[in-house]
Amino acid sequence: MHEEFPTETPAVVTCGLPYANGDLHVGHLRTYVSGDAYSRALERVGQDVAFVSGSDMHGTPIAVNAAEEGVDPESFALEYHEQYEETFPQFNVEFDNYGHTHDETNTELTREFVRSWIDGDHVFEKEIEVAWDSETDQPLPDRFVEGTCPYCGEKARGDECDEGCQRHLEPGEIEDPVSTITGNPAEYRTRPHRFLRLSDFQEYLKGFIDRLEGTENAQNQPREWIEGELQDLCITRDMDWGIDYPGDAEGDGGGDGEDLVLYVWVDAPIEYVASTKQYSERVGTETYDWEAVWKNQGTDEHPDGGEIVHVIGHDIIQHHTVFWPSMLRGADYNEPRAVMACGFVNLAGEAFSTSRNRAVWADDYVESGLHPDLYRYHIVTGSEFVADVNFSWDGLQERVNSELVGNLGNFCYRSLLFAERNYGGTPDADVSDEVRDEIESAMADFREAINDYRVRGLGRAPVELAKFGNEYIQRHEPWKLTDDDPEQAAQVIRDCVQLSKAVAVLMEPVLPGKAEELWSQLGEDGSVHDAELGDALADPVAEFDEPSELFEKIEDDRVEELNEQLQARVEAAGDGEEDEADEAAESDDETGGAAADLEPVREERIGFEEFQDLDLRVGEVLAAEPIEGADKLAKLEVDIGVETRQIVAGIKQLHDLEALPGTRIVVVANLEKSELFGVESDGMLLAAGDQADLLTTHGDAEPGTKIQ
Repeated sequence: MHEEFPTETPAVVTCGLPYANGDLHVGHLRTYVSGDAYSRALERVGQDVAFVSGSDMHGTPIAVNAAEEGVDPESFALEYHEQYEETFPQFNVEFDNYGHTHDETNTELTREFVRSWIDGDHVFEKEIEVAWDSETDQPLPDRFVEGTCPYCGEKARGDECDEGCQRHLEPGEIEDPVSTITGNPAEYRTRPHRFLRLSDFQEYLKGFIDRLEGTENAQNQPREWIEGELQDLCITRDMDWGIDYPGDAEGDGGGDGEDLVLYVWVDAPIEYVASTKQYSERVGTETYDWEAVWKNQGTDEHPDGGEIVHVIGHDIIQHHTVFWPSMLRGADYNEPRAVMACGFVNLAGEAFSTSRNRAVWADDYVESGLHPDLYRYHIVTGSEFVADVNFSWDGLQERVNSELVGNLGNFCYRSLLFAERNYGGTPDADVSDEVRDEIESAMADFREAINDYRVRGLGRAPVELAKFGNEYIQRHEPWKLTDDDPEQAAQVIRDCVQLSKAVAVLMEPVLPGKAEELWSQLGEDGSVHDAELGDALADPVAEFDEPSELFEKIEDDRVEELNEQLQARVEAAGDGEEDEADEAAESDDETGGAAADLEPVREERIGFEEFQDLDLRVGEVLAAEPIEGADKLAKLEVDIGVETRQIVAGIKQLHDLEALPGTRIVVVANLEKSELFGVESDGMLLAAGDQADLLTTHGDAEPGTKIQ
């Protein structure tokens, strides 16, 4: 078992390398924002940590696209690398070092890794079947081949069953291969290649996966591969763009005189090490020692090794839990402590489609003028990290207006404004035991979220504390006490200033820009980015100036404008084109099936046991009223038989609220509680379509009746 953070040994947090082959959209940014937030949180609790990544510069797609544009692959990839370097800070993602796989540090480290494997007798040569395009008379690297997955029968790429079982595929495995260059059937020819003998590490991997921390999907998904027949990894490719295979002790540069480069998934993860090394060389080993993280292997000085945390998308779990630890083990490097793998990001309930320009690009968000912290909060707290999360302009508006404007921002502004106008700053009083206990509880939740690898918990901690603050100030009504009981009034406002300072410290990882604004309004010295978690309970500054509101409400007309821009772009990209989904929809419509504008039924199925986990109940609306200040939200009191629930729903503009009492509806009763516009919602009603057609019962089922 690993000791809890913070530890005495240094840590590194990495994010999966973006592939330098196209623009970034808001879906890509989920892991980088989450990695940044997690790294900042570690710093708050006193962990020595470096946050690093880099651009993935090698591989077939880059070589192909560069050729199409008439430039060399290095120039092509460097252009995107430089674009990414500019984009990340625009979302307050601040890497300690951001390199790329083609730089000298990574190239040399990669060669050292491979030589270590060769010296350890973990590399062997084998004749394999390589797809070949007979028309162009050339070998076909992975991404130039499509065919059928030999394991599940789904359509697959040459290196991965991306539409089916998600397995990594070795050269020669794909069935019915087709050349993507000419569209002709490909043929297999025998070629010599080099392999890393993963079977050498199988017993080690069985122990590693039991030690691995992080998200459940990263801990459980690899077991099928590790405990089954582990396939060896082909580490060379027939290409001329990449890092040359370094050869064995006799200086062989490839197999049988053929020029080979290393597989992109060899040099890509080694960039984690290279980027950490570059950071260490820049700041000095006394400040940060990269070898203490990656190479100490349990020295007397660092007996537990370095703390390595990878933040990735769930589609590359196998690479980080099977290939990568084997590569590290074979070169005598430390293993990862944790792998955090996130779910997909969908756009307004559907998958992103970059080919049809159905995406909110990073530049789109920047040009919208919205603060980057709003996106960070929405994407981090929109779901648990392992689950899919939905991005839409409407959803962003709803959560910003209710949770940031109506709750967190509202509490801090009203507290500091009252304090400044009545006391010139912090009143001369001590923090009450109640508020101290609440702040300590929030700090404990924050630490727990770090050690449970729950990024969402980091974002929820300050919002929940602000919610308590709003309830606290409303309960004590200090504006009524200033004349009748001035001492008690000062006590209440002193508590509220302390809560505001604690909120600033806790919100820094997810809302770093806004946290700095709040810190400044509190009159605190230095930067909130340098504050420690314990500063949440340090005495606030005695005097500060009149505050301003931290967050602005996102108006309906702004959201409508952004939605119209997205829709216009999608329509422009789709003119004269039909993808498979469009053709299927038209076919259904012509035969009297589903209308073409309905979403297709999801192909993914759930088991009956999973369905039974939903507790669906008949409920009767007892009362319904609008939530003041919210454009779409209404608060309902619903009788579900065993108790009365308060449910918040976006039906304010779609239903006559006065006519709803007495209506029987269907409620999800076991949904976790949430907060919308500062109002707790304990359940969810079911409704159909954009007009929120409420699901009701045909007969007279009593409230509390379970839906089966």
